[in-house]
Amino acid sequence: MGRAFEFRKARKMKRWSKMAKTFTRIGKDIVIAVKDGGASPETNSRLRQVMQNAKAANMPKDNVLRAIKKASSKDTANYEEISLEGYAVNGIAVFVDCATNNNNRTVADVRSYFSKCDGALGTNGSLEFIFNRKGVFTIEKEKITSSLEDLEMDLIDGGLEELEIDEEAITVYCDFTDFSNMQNKIEDLGIEIQKSELQRIPITTKNMSASEAEKVIKLLDLLEENDDVQQVFHNMVLSEEILEAMEN
Repeated sequence: MGRAFEFRKARKMKRWSKMAKTFTRIGKDIVIAVKDGGASPETNSRLRQVMQNAKAANMPKDNVLRAIKKASSKDTANYEEISLEGYAVNGIAVFVDCATNNNNRTVADVRSYFSKCDGALGTNGSLEFIFNRKGVFTIEKEKITSSLEDLEMDLIDGGLEELEIDEEAITVYCDFTDFSNMQNKIEDLGIEIQKSELQRIPITTKNMSASEAEKVIKLLDLLEENDDVQQVFHNMVLSEEILEAMEN
């Protein structure tokens, strides 16, 4: 019973840590959005997007409003968005999107993580041929009042490339250059966006065993734990064996 309790406690602490990290990332996104377009979500589409994502992540509304107020202060420093690219072991491509107030620190940290895990940080643009950058929007299926065929036709005007439908949600894909157009189109249709983000989707992927992926998983964990890192993308196929190893 004691060991089971400790296991449950460890899992809960891990969930709390992940939630805290998510809230920190959203806080940075709020600062960037407010500094770029002001504190009014009615006129700032990027801030609306961040607030939607905060809701999807169950971030308390009071926390969001405090973050917006703090970001509006001249004393609050802005963050610069940078992207870093490199290869993990076995040629796994890793793309790291960061938001930082100290470029030198962030680059040094990320470089050290790659080195510790027998990888190497590359030059900007070296992985562009491996990933496509896409806008990804999630909307609740039950809130769609029109037919899916009509929805698809409407979204084509916003730059729709692909519509993915499952039991509960509809995922909309567009080119990253059409992100704002698609956001505006969905909102114009009166559809609430559950979550939206820019993703780097691998064009080619690589299969590995869990043992082969051990150092890649370690690298991904180190990157995810860094406060300057916002998103991490890679082209390793996440088999059930690897997903189980990442959970442990």
